[in-house]
Amino acid sequence: MSAYVEALIQRRLERDRLRELIEDAEAEHGPVDLTAVDAKRAILRGDTAGSADAA
Repeated sequence: MSAYVEALIQRRLERDRLRELIEDAEAEHGPVDLTAVDAKRAILRGDTAGSADAA
């Protein structure tokens, strides 16, 4: 049981750190362009047909 709780705590700490990194990046560079994120995600998934402007 303690290993399970430890894993949950570690996951929470990782998410908190990630949230801080995102907030810092957005403060410095502005909000994330969700259209660009979707286009890059399509490339990673191999769906390049609908992502001509993703480069």
